[in-house]
Amino acid sequence: MPKIRPITDLRKTNEISDLCHSMMEPIFITKNGYGDLVVMSIETYEQLLEVNDTDAAIKEAEDENAVDLIDAREALLTLRRKHFG
Repeated sequence: MPKIRPITDLRKTNEISDLCHSMMEPIFITKNGYGDLVVMSIETYEQLLEVNDTDAAIKEAEDENAVDLIDAREALLTLRRKHFG
């Protein structure tokens, strides 16, 4: 469950820092009841970047290998016509 804190809690820097490191998740900061900032540890940020890079590489590989697929029955019919008359 995401941790949500008011912007006034940013004055408690050690507490926010400890919370970021212990949770290993972003902390959402609100201002006047609305989302304003996200605070996270460097480790969490680097992990997020790594996952993003991996996802981008997978997407790129999928796009490179995208081919027009045909139904198996259609492929077999085509082969039969080609090789057996």
